[in-house]
Amino acid sequence: MQGAVVCLPTYNERENLGPMLDALEPLGVRVLVIDDNSPDGTGELADTLAAGRDWVDVLHRERKEGLGPAYVAGFREVLCGDAAYVLEMDCDFSHDPRDVPRLIAAAEAGADLALGSRYVDGGGTVDWGVARRAVSSGGSLYARTILGLGIRDLTGGFKCFRRDVLEAIDLDAVSAKGYAFQIELTYRALRAGFRVVEVPIVFSDRAHGASKMSRGIFLEAVTHVPALRWAAWRGRV
Repeated sequence: MQGAVVCLPTYNERENLGPMLDALEPLGVRVLVIDDNSPDGTGELADTLAAGRDWVDVLHRERKEGLGPAYVAGFREVLCGDAAYVLEMDCDFSHDPRDVPRLIAAAEAGADLALGSRYVDGGGTVDWGVARRAVSSGGSLYARTILGLGIRDLTGGFKCFRRDVLEAIDLDAVSAKGYAFQIELTYRALRAGFRVVEVPIVFSDRAHGASKMSRGIFLEAVTHVPALRWAAWRGRV
Protein backbone atom coordinates (compact mmCIF):
# COMPACT_ATOMS: atom_id res chain seq x y z
CA MET A 1 0.00 0.00 0.00
CA GLN A 2 2.98 2.25 -0.16
CA GLY A 3 2.30 5.44 -2.07
CA ALA A 4 -1.50 5.43 -1.71
CA VAL A 5 -3.45 8.54 -0.67
CA VAL A 6 -7.16 8.57 0.19
CA CYS A 7 -8.91 11.83 -0.72
CA LEU A 8 -11.65 12.32 1.85
CA PRO A 9 -14.00 15.24 1.14
CA THR A 10 -15.90 16.48 4.15
CA TYR A 11 -18.80 18.84 4.60
CA ASN A 12 -20.47 18.63 8.00
CA GLU A 13 -18.93 15.23 8.77
CA ARG A 14 -17.83 15.96 12.33
CA GLU A 15 -19.39 12.78 13.72
CA ASN A 16 -17.78 10.56 11.11
CA LEU A 17 -14.29 11.97 10.61
CA GLY A 18 -12.58 10.67 13.76
CA PRO A 19 -13.93 7.11 13.46
CA MET A 20 -13.07 7.07 9.75
CA LEU A 21 -9.44 8.07 10.41
CA ASP A 22 -9.25 5.42 13.14
CA ALA A 23 -10.49 2.83 10.62
CA LEU A 24 -8.00 3.91 7.95
CA GLU A 25 -4.96 4.10 10.23
CA PRO A 26 -4.08 0.35 10.18
CA LEU A 27 -4.19 0.26 6.38
CA GLY A 28 -0.91 2.09 5.81
CA VAL A 29 -2.37 4.78 3.54
CA ARG A 30 -2.06 8.53 3.70
CA VAL A 31 -5.22 10.63 3.93
CA LEU A 32 -6.00 14.08 2.59
CA VAL A 33 -9.07 15.57 4.26
CA ILE A 34 -10.68 18.17 1.97
CA ASP A 35 -13.00 20.41 3.94
CA ASP A 36 -15.25 23.01 2.32
CA ASN A 37 -15.48 25.32 5.35
CA SER A 38 -18.01 23.09 7.14
CA PRO A 39 -20.22 25.13 9.48
CA ASP A 40 -20.27 22.27 12.02
CA GLY A 41 -16.54 22.62 12.69
CA THR A 42 -15.35 19.59 10.73
CA GLY A 43 -12.38 21.56 9.39
CA GLU A 44 -11.19 22.54 12.86
CA LEU A 45 -11.61 18.96 14.05
CA ALA A 46 -9.61 17.75 11.04
CA ASP A 47 -6.71 20.03 12.03
CA THR A 48 -6.81 18.69 15.59
CA LEU A 49 -6.85 15.07 14.44
CA ALA A 50 -4.11 15.65 11.87
CA ALA A 51 -1.83 17.19 14.50
CA GLY A 52 -1.40 13.77 16.09
CA ARG A 53 -1.23 11.79 12.86
CA ASP A 54 1.65 12.46 10.48
CA TRP A 55 -0.13 10.47 7.75
CA VAL A 56 -3.09 12.89 7.64
CA ASP A 57 -3.10 16.25 5.85
CA VAL A 58 -5.93 18.78 5.61
CA LEU A 59 -6.86 20.96 2.66
CA HIS A 60 -9.15 23.84 3.60
CA ARG A 61 -11.35 25.39 0.92
CA GLU A 62 -13.13 28.70 1.33
CA ARG A 63 -16.65 27.56 0.52
CA LYS A 64 -18.82 24.66 -0.54
CA GLU A 65 -18.71 24.25 -4.33
CA GLY A 66 -19.71 20.64 -4.70
CA LEU A 67 -18.13 17.21 -4.71
CA GLY A 68 -16.41 17.62 -8.07
CA PRO A 69 -14.42 20.79 -7.32
CA ALA A 70 -13.46 19.40 -3.90
CA TYR A 71 -12.04 16.23 -5.43
CA VAL A 72 -10.24 18.11 -8.21
CA ALA A 73 -8.60 20.37 -5.62
CA GLY A 74 -7.60 17.28 -3.67
CA PHE A 75 -6.18 15.56 -6.74
CA ARG A 76 -4.06 18.57 -7.56
CA GLU A 77 -2.70 18.62 -4.02
CA VAL A 78 -1.89 14.90 -4.05
CA LEU A 79 -0.24 15.04 -7.48
CA CYS A 80 2.25 17.55 -6.11
CA GLY A 81 3.66 14.63 -4.13
CA ASP A 82 4.83 11.17 -5.16
CA ALA A 83 1.70 9.07 -4.57
CA ALA A 84 1.36 6.16 -6.97
CA TYR A 85 -2.35 5.59 -6.22
CA VAL A 86 -5.08 8.12 -5.46
CA LEU A 87 -8.39 7.04 -3.95
CA GLU A 88 -11.82 8.62 -3.68
CA MET A 89 -13.90 7.68 -0.68
CA ASP A 90 -16.92 8.96 1.27
CA CYS A 91 -16.37 9.90 4.91
CA ASP A 92 -19.74 8.60 6.12
CA PHE A 93 -18.89 4.86 6.13
CA SER A 94 -21.13 4.13 3.15
CA HIS A 95 -17.81 2.92 1.72
CA ASP A 96 -16.23 0.28 3.92
CA PRO A 97 -12.61 1.19 4.81
CA ARG A 98 -11.79 -2.54 4.75
CA ASP A 99 -12.29 -2.46 0.98
CA VAL A 100 -9.50 0.08 0.45
CA PRO A 101 -6.78 -2.63 0.18
CA ARG A 102 -8.89 -4.51 -2.38
CA LEU A 103 -9.13 -1.47 -4.64
CA ILE A 104 -5.41 -0.79 -4.36
CA ALA A 105 -4.66 -4.46 -5.09
CA ALA A 106 -6.78 -4.28 -8.26
CA ALA A 107 -4.78 -1.25 -9.41
CA GLU A 108 -1.52 -2.99 -8.55
CA ALA A 109 -2.71 -5.96 -10.63
CA GLY A 110 -3.17 -3.83 -13.73
CA ALA A 111 -6.34 -1.75 -13.48
CA ASP A 112 -5.80 1.90 -14.32
CA LEU A 113 -8.98 2.72 -12.41
CA ALA A 114 -10.38 0.28 -9.85
CA LEU A 115 -14.03 1.14 -9.27
CA GLY A 116 -15.92 -0.13 -6.24
CA SER A 117 -19.12 -1.44 -7.81
CA ARG A 118 -22.51 -2.18 -6.27
CA TYR A 119 -23.87 -3.69 -9.47
CA VAL A 120 -21.54 -6.56 -10.32
CA ASP A 121 -21.60 -10.07 -8.85
CA GLY A 122 -20.71 -9.86 -5.18
CA GLY A 123 -21.69 -6.21 -4.86
CA GLY A 124 -24.81 -4.73 -3.35
CA THR A 125 -26.41 -2.23 -0.99
CA VAL A 126 -27.61 -2.36 2.62
CA ASP A 127 -30.59 -0.57 4.19
CA TRP A 128 -31.90 0.88 0.93
CA GLY A 129 -35.58 1.07 0.12
CA VAL A 130 -37.05 0.12 -3.24
CA ALA A 131 -37.24 3.73 -4.43
CA ARG A 132 -33.60 4.48 -3.70
CA ARG A 133 -32.46 1.27 -5.36
CA ALA A 134 -34.49 2.16 -8.43
CA VAL A 135 -33.08 5.69 -8.64
CA SER A 136 -29.49 4.52 -8.21
CA SER A 137 -29.57 1.54 -10.57
CA GLY A 138 -31.68 3.52 -13.03
CA GLY A 139 -29.15 6.35 -12.99
CA SER A 140 -26.32 3.97 -13.83
CA LEU A 141 -28.39 2.37 -16.61
CA TYR A 142 -29.27 5.82 -18.00
CA ALA A 143 -25.62 6.90 -18.02
CA ARG A 144 -24.17 3.77 -19.57
CA THR A 145 -26.89 3.66 -22.23
CA ILE A 146 -26.33 7.24 -23.37
CA LEU A 147 -22.55 7.03 -23.11
CA GLY A 148 -22.40 3.59 -24.71
CA LEU A 149 -20.40 1.98 -21.90
CA GLY A 150 -20.40 -1.43 -20.26
CA ILE A 151 -19.48 -0.24 -16.77
CA ARG A 152 -22.24 -1.30 -14.40
CA ASP A 153 -21.77 1.31 -11.66
CA LEU A 154 -20.98 4.59 -13.39
CA THR A 155 -22.24 6.62 -10.42
CA GLY A 156 -19.94 4.83 -7.96
CA GLY A 157 -17.67 7.11 -5.92
CA PHE A 158 -15.29 4.59 -4.30
CA LYS A 159 -12.29 4.54 -6.63
CA CYS A 160 -8.57 3.96 -6.88
CA PHE A 161 -6.72 5.70 -9.71
CA ARG A 162 -3.23 5.02 -10.86
CA ARG A 163 -1.42 8.32 -10.76
CA ASP A 164 -0.95 8.54 -14.53
CA VAL A 165 -4.73 8.47 -15.10
CA LEU A 166 -5.27 11.70 -13.20
CA GLU A 167 -2.21 13.22 -14.85
CA ALA A 168 -3.63 12.39 -18.29
CA ILE A 169 -7.14 13.70 -17.64
CA ASP A 170 -7.59 17.43 -18.21
CA LEU A 171 -8.84 18.30 -14.74
CA ASP A 172 -9.50 21.89 -15.86
CA ALA A 173 -12.10 20.55 -18.29
CA VAL A 174 -14.02 18.54 -15.68
CA SER A 175 -17.21 20.51 -15.18
CA ALA A 176 -19.58 18.38 -13.09
CA LYS A 177 -20.00 19.56 -9.51
CA GLY A 178 -22.28 16.94 -7.94
CA TYR A 179 -22.50 13.17 -8.29
CA ALA A 180 -22.29 13.51 -12.08
CA PHE A 181 -18.61 14.10 -11.40
CA GLN A 182 -18.22 10.36 -10.82
CA ILE A 183 -19.73 9.58 -14.21
CA GLU A 184 -17.62 12.21 -15.95
CA LEU A 185 -14.31 11.11 -14.46
CA THR A 186 -14.84 7.45 -15.33
CA TYR A 187 -15.94 8.41 -18.84
CA ARG A 188 -12.89 10.60 -19.37
CA ALA A 189 -10.61 7.80 -18.16
CA LEU A 190 -12.20 5.36 -20.61
CA ARG A 191 -12.06 7.87 -23.46
CA ALA A 192 -8.34 8.30 -22.76
CA GLY A 193 -7.85 4.56 -23.24
CA PHE A 194 -7.41 3.53 -19.62
CA ARG A 195 -8.59 0.19 -18.25
CA VAL A 196 -11.42 0.34 -15.71
CA VAL A 197 -12.05 -2.70 -13.52
CA GLU A 198 -15.12 -3.03 -11.29
CA VAL A 199 -14.44 -4.47 -7.85
CA PRO A 200 -17.55 -5.67 -5.98
CA ILE A 201 -18.39 -3.72 -2.82
CA VAL A 202 -21.35 -3.53 -0.46
CA PHE A 203 -22.59 0.03 0.02
CA SER A 204 -24.13 0.86 3.39
CA ASP A 205 -26.32 3.85 4.17
CA ARG A 206 -24.75 6.49 6.41
CA ALA A 207 -25.35 6.17 10.15
CA HIS A 208 -24.64 9.82 11.05
CA GLY A 209 -25.19 13.12 9.30
CA ALA A 210 -27.32 14.08 6.33
CA SER A 211 -27.09 13.03 2.70
CA LYS A 212 -25.74 15.66 0.30
CA MET A 213 -28.15 14.63 -2.47
CA SER A 214 -30.46 17.41 -3.69
CA ARG A 215 -32.78 18.08 -6.58
CA GLY A 216 -30.13 20.28 -8.20
CA ILE A 217 -27.52 17.51 -8.00
CA PHE A 218 -30.01 15.05 -9.52
CA LEU A 219 -30.89 17.41 -12.38
CA GLU A 220 -27.23 18.11 -13.08
CA ALA A 221 -26.64 14.39 -13.53
CA VAL A 222 -29.61 14.04 -15.88
CA THR A 223 -28.44 16.87 -18.14
CA HIS A 224 -24.69 16.36 -17.84
CA VAL A 225 -24.64 12.84 -19.27
CA PRO A 226 -25.96 13.79 -22.76
CA ALA A 227 -23.73 16.88 -22.66
CA LEU A 228 -20.73 14.59 -22.14
CA ARG A 229 -21.76 12.44 -25.10
CA TRP A 230 -22.17 15.54 -27.26
CA ALA A 231 -18.75 16.79 -26.20
CA ALA A 232 -17.26 13.41 -27.11
CA TRP A 233 -18.85 13.56 -30.57
CA ARG A 234 -17.20 16.93 -31.03
CA GLY A 235 -13.85 15.57 -29.88
CA ARG A 236 -13.76 17.56 -26.68
CA VAL A 237 -13.60 14.64 -24.25
